[in-house]
Amino acid sequence: MPCVTASVDDIQFEETARVGQIISINAKVNRAFTTSMEVGVKVTLQDPLTTFQKLICVAFSTYVAKPVHNGKVDLKPVKFVTAQDSLEHTLAAERRKIRLDHERVCKNLVEECGMNSEQVCNQKEGEISTDLTHVQSTELVLPPHANHQGNTFGGQIMAWMETVAVISASRLCRLHPTLKSVDMFKFRGPSTVGDRLVFNAIVNNTFQKSIEVGVRVEAFNCEEWAKGQARHINSAFLIFNAVNEHGELITFPRVKSITKDGLRRYHGAIARKKIRLARKYILLNPANNCTLDFWDRGNQADKIESNVTALTVLAAKPGWEMISTSLDYLYPLCSSLKLNGHSNPNPSPRKAKWIGVDHHIRNPASSHWPAKKIKMFTLEETDALSVKVEMQVRISSELAFSLLSDFRHHVHWVKHYSTCKIIQNVTQEDKIYHITSISINGNKPDDFLILVSQRKPCKTGDPYIVAVRSVALTSVPSSENYCRREIQCAGFLIYPDGNSSFVSYYIQGTPGVMPYVAATLDGSSKSIEDTASGCIHFLELQSSTMDCT
Repeated sequence: MPCVTASVDDIQFEETARVGQIISINAKVNRAFTTSMEVGVKVTLQDPLTTFQKLICVAFSTYVAKPVHNGKVDLKPVKFVTAQDSLEHTLAAERRKIRLDHERVCKNLVEECGMNSEQVCNQKEGEISTDLTHVQSTELVLPPHANHQGNTFGGQIMAWMETVAVISASRLCRLHPTLKSVDMFKFRGPSTVGDRLVFNAIVNNTFQKSIEVGVRVEAFNCEEWAKGQARHINSAFLIFNAVNEHGELITFPRVKSITKDGLRRYHGAIARKKIRLARKYILLNPANNCTLDFWDRGNQADKIESNVTALTVLAAKPGWEMISTSLDYLYPLCSSLKLNGHSNPNPSPRKAKWIGVDHHIRNPASSHWPAKKIKMFTLEETDALSVKVEMQVRISSELAFSLLSDFRHHVHWVKHYSTCKIIQNVTQEDKIYHITSISINGNKPDDFLILVSQRKPCKTGDPYIVAVRSVALTSVPSSENYCRREIQCAGFLIYPDGNSSFVSYYIQGTPGVMPYVAATLDGSSKSIEDTASGCIHFLELQSSTMDCT
């Protein structure tokens, strides 16, 4: 029976198709739920002169059957033919969870972003008003734009949306932008032949190399047009980038908005950016097969050197983009900080004084409360998502280096660590640890076998380095009680800053660590910020305790 489009997941465009090239489209039902089904579409591009093929995009749409009479249709389950069918069937359930939870997560993130509006309030010279990018277009739905039942094709609406969004984006960058992705969106209602569709597009926000344009679609039949009564049938968010004459991605100018609706769209774009990053990488290959070479005397020197080098290279990469700034208040987080394996539910005024605050417990809203900023950045690459967390700590850099390089201390503030012990002292500066972690997804708990390399500065201005990567040891094989996870690159860079330290923590996302990272990005938890706060308080408490002693 006929089917209609209910929603479309994020679409990522990896390549741009041009006139004269051949496009191949393959679609199949990945999974049938009770009354809806997920259809996966794979689009490839072929150059007829070279026969070289490239993947343009993989998209997932949700359809519902439309019977002749009103009501819903229970669908039959699909049968698996290949192993890939089975994998897509499993991933379809995960994508459905994301779809169903999308609006709630986005709403929570918008509220969270709205609490900190300094990025908008502290407007800088040269920022461009989003009002200058507003574009409106009206289209009449004709028979070629609709299916045999008279409903407008969802793809036709998307094509019109892209056209108006391109014009809006070009008003900001003064170039021809290229569509890179379409944010997940839902069809709120149908439109039919004879309807007038009004498209309103405006730039919501810019993110260094990308720009988000929001498009709202309203439908009118003849009677509704005369009365000015619109039907809101769709809203979507399109992401563009642009290249200059040298083929390099340009950096978009910052935008500003002074209206209440503009601020809502500004913060909404930040929330959706986080969700897109998390969703893109949380669906990496779920099979986390460890591909590390086993550690032995013949390769340990190379592994140690590559461990330190990988962290310094990651830190030096351009394109880090700040996604959140949170204030770290002492009192609320001291209540959950584990000290010597025990929680501290009632921090005394005396202990508060040790950490450098007045002995009177103050309201966190007070301007006298000693708050510090924790900043989170992301670096999006083709096959990896890296996260950086910056912290200011009132402790000497040498002591911070000593405490952070011994991972047995980390169980005091990393809430998902269960145990941590040294397996092998390779050198005085290089050690192998075995860490066990609690289960975060209802499955078996995880464990990590990591090499930690600590390096002091070679010259003034260089940071202290604590580099981390996974290794494999024959003496510590994988256990059936744990799921062995892999860390490709992580660690700390610690810079002196007077009597304080400037600490940056890095981690490169892989299938093994993405469950720990993605939850923070998509707003379902704030584990990274909480862990950073716990780290700050542990370090400062240790410093104050040593001073008192």
